[in-house]
Amino acid sequence: MHDGPLTDYQRIARAIAYLDDHWREQPSLAAVARHVGLSESHFQRVFTRWAGISPKRFLQQATAQFARDLLREHHAALSTTFDAGLSNPSRLHELIVHAEAMTPGQVKRGGFGVEIAWGFHDTPLGTALVAVTPLGICSLQFADSSEEQEAAVERLASEWPAARLIESTRRTGPAARQALGGLGRARGPVAVHVRGTNFQLKVWNALLGIAPGEVATYEDIAGAIGRPAAVRAVGSAVGRNPVSVLIPCHRVIRKSGALGGYAWGLPRKAVILRAEHAARGA
Repeated sequence: MHDGPLTDYQRIARAIAYLDDHWREQPSLAAVARHVGLSESHFQRVFTRWAGISPKRFLQQATAQFARDLLREHHAALSTTFDAGLSNPSRLHELIVHAEAMTPGQVKRGGFGVEIAWGFHDTPLGTALVAVTPLGICSLQFADSSEEQEAAVERLASEWPAARLIESTRRTGPAARQALGGLGRARGPVAVHVRGTNFQLKVWNALLGIAPGEVATYEDIAGAIGRPAAVRAVGSAVGRNPVSVLIPCHRVIRKSGALGGYAWGLPRKAVILRAEHAARGA
């Protein structure tokens, strides 16, 4: 899928996959470094620069065991009441949120008169499509291959069918650097412009209540919004989150401790969760 040298994100994702396959053998840091094509010292420097923490603690257990441990220790304090305007700030990002509550039909027909600039940018988490309206980031999708990038643009067009789309990395660059300059860590306030049904907005608002380094289950989210029987609908709304990482859908896992689904690939979800958790205790 990838040509040319591996990016830092690709090396880390490959390292985690290797560790998951050989967890019982407890491979050394040198073995992991060799697997991603680097010397031990180079891998140490790359990893620490990328994640802000040493790889030893980050790569100490298999993803499945890590997820179960994370769920066991989680005490997500989710509020049971939310503002209709999705105004609560995330504890990870100081988001300036502009939300539009719409019927499903209005969502599909929306965006008339709106100009959206979009572009692809290299980030610590891989290549990302970032799209912005005058009110903020309206789409953040990861797309590493040419096929994924084509699909990301098509998805943006389907989400804003009546908008005028303009490719311009010059216009999207500042927002991309602000939102993803670090590993899922925004560099100051980030403006976000999301559109969804009232139910979707409630779910996305609940996601903002999950602190970095913590997780919640789909059942937690359903209970938090007062719809305990709507677990399947919650899962669908989580999957429709238009601004990955900023609204942290990666912090929702299954009650069994399995990571569950993630539109941008389970390795990327594991990378973000493990880095957030390790950084919390750093």
